[in-house]
Amino acid sequence: MTTGDAVNSTAMSKSQIAYHWIKARIDDGTFSPGYRLVFGQIAHELGVSTVPVREAVRRLEAEGLVTYEHNIGAQVAMADESDYQHTMQTLALVEGYAAALAAPSLPGEALDEAKGLNAELTACLDNFEPSRFTALNRDFHRVLFGTCPNPQVLDLVNRGWNRLAGLRTSTFSFVPGRAHESVQEHQKILDLFDRNAPAGEIELAVREHRLTTLETFLAWRHP
Repeated sequence: MTTGDAVNSTAMSKSQIAYHWIKARIDDGTFSPGYRLVFGQIAHELGVSTVPVREAVRRLEAEGLVTYEHNIGAQVAMADESDYQHTMQTLALVEGYAAALAAPSLPGEALDEAKGLNAELTACLDNFEPSRFTALNRDFHRVLFGTCPNPQVLDLVNRGWNRLAGLRTSTFSFVPGRAHESVQEHQKILDLFDRNAPAGEIELAVREHRLTTLETFLAWRHP
């Protein structure tokens, strides 16, 4: 356990320490939905026995953050599939429109920032970390729709992204191959911005990018 963990080990029981340690990693996406919680591994990391880890997991299970299945063990709870699907469908529509509206007023330095973020995303593919990739991906998209001149549309997009964060779901965690496809699609979108493509082309490209991520998630859930 690192000094950066906001846990005062002198004031908490071992099970409380384990609880806060696991919960922090669920909240920040390190332990994504479907991630298997191996008691022995966590106990070793914290320098405790498996008993307090098991107690912590039971508490997280009671809170709905963890599920436990026979022959599978403890896993971080999956997001509600229908909620995720509806959020992604809505976001595909409003973000595509927001990006199209933002394109004419997007400063050159913002486009350069988006290109730099996509380069970072590409570099992440060699040593893949879903939580970092997801955070960079979010930053990339926010740069492109950030100058949307319609505040109501922009509010809807931000609401969608905030809802996704609340669901703690990233397709990149389940299907890493989607990350490779995603950076390629980002490049196509950047090319459209570079050549001042018609608004309709940008809107469609962003919408299809979002819906492809959703389709990948649904294919993983229903093979």
